[in-house]
Amino acid sequence: MQTIFIMVKCELGRAYDVADAAVGLEQVSEVYSTSGQYDLLMKCYLPDTTDIGHFVTSRIQTLAGVKDTFTLITFKAFG
Repeated sequence: MQTIFIMVKCELGRAYDVADAAVGLEQVSEVYSTSGQYDLLMKCYLPDTTDIGHFVTSRIQTLAGVKDTFTLITFKAFG
């Protein structure tokens, strides 16, 4: 299993809509609203065989209201 975090910039006024749509995806574990350059932070668990780029571009970037994304790929979880 691979864990990734996706920072999402939303169209104005659409953050809650995007968050609601994202939590409905099986691979999305948690969605947080954030301050700063990005509006949302999504924690996702993907099978090892899943292509991360394809998941982000086909499942996250296509959600209505998503303007931009920044993906963080993780290596090891501590404690």
